[in-house]
Amino acid sequence: QAAADPTSSSDAPEDGPKETSSVSQNISDADAFKILLEMKMKKRQKKPALPSTVTELDTEDGSKVYVVGTAHFSDSSKKDVVKTIQEVQPDVVVVELCQYRVSMLKMDEKTLLKEAKEINLEKLQQAIKQNGVMSGLMQMLLLKVSAHITEQLGMAPGGEFREAFKEASKVPFCKFHLGDRPIPVTFKRAIAALSFWQKVKLAWGLCFLSDPISKDDVEKCKQKDLLEQMMAEMIGEFPDLHRTIVSERDIYLTYMLKQAAKQIELPRASETEPRKYVPAVVVGVVGMGHVPGIEKNWNSDLNIQEIMSVPPPSASSKIFKFVIKATVFGLMGYGCYRIGQRTVQFILSMPAAQSYLQKLTEIRSQH
Repeated sequence: QAAADPTSSSDAPEDGPKETSSVSQNISDADAFKILLEMKMKKRQKKPALPSTVTELDTEDGSKVYVVGTAHFSDSSKKDVVKTIQEVQPDVVVVELCQYRVSMLKMDEKTLLKEAKEINLEKLQQAIKQNGVMSGLMQMLLLKVSAHITEQLGMAPGGEFREAFKEASKVPFCKFHLGDRPIPVTFKRAIAALSFWQKVKLAWGLCFLSDPISKDDVEKCKQKDLLEQMMAEMIGEFPDLHRTIVSERDIYLTYMLKQAAKQIELPRASETEPRKYVPAVVVGVVGMGHVPGIEKNWNSDLNIQEIMSVPPPSASSKIFKFVIKATVFGLMGYGCYRIGQRTVQFILSMPAAQSYLQKLTEIRSQH
């Protein structure tokens, strides 16, 4: 620290930096690693005092996984995440995010709040380009739900993930993993699972969402994912949608947590020293609605290849896509027609045009 801080090193005696340099040269990377690891282990609580929202899971090789169930718009969930990471000093932190949503970790609360409230044509085009027409529209409708909650509460989503990212950076040798299935896969599978009328019904319900939400309502939703509960209340139960958006992601999240919980290798002083492995400590940060599914799948042999595949579009999807395109082009054509009609009427009503038409009429009558 003295070497890194210009103010402290300038006030130090002349032989100070030399002494620091000689000490640092005598400590190898492996020794420094061991010292930091020992400090981390001393700070790690053997019997951590964990919030009631934490579920503890064990692996066959002795690793421990602490799953923090959160409400995505909750201040208390942020505190639960911070306390859990500080208490257990994990080797890995896994969050319910994928690479398509990782940007929310680096954005400040004010920017996120603004972004979440603004749903414009540019975002729609980006969603369609990334996910296709149907999945892009579905993503925008669900973003509308999220924007509605954001506007009602004045709170940006994903606060618990940002807290997890900050706290993980403070823990020595702690890795940060994205544990959720890529969102384009989820939406494409969700669209493929719905019939034509289910898609219409779902879109209708999401388009006309306007019920007020309080912070107390959010805290009550700790027993179920907020978006899932709102969708169920608005438009009834969708078993196929629940399967693709919740149940399949339960399997994916469980798989990623188990991958993160593999034993870790201890540092070695030299290449000749035998490798030693110890059980890992993992903290998972997921929506409360996923916790029961993770517990259910924990001791099962999981294969995620099937839930990562995107089925070909069904006949109903093609019909719905055609209807959407026909509607859009029809509205555009009608708009152009109305604009053109009004333009012609406006030009004909001008005095110069009236005079010109009168002259043409007179010329035709003479011939």
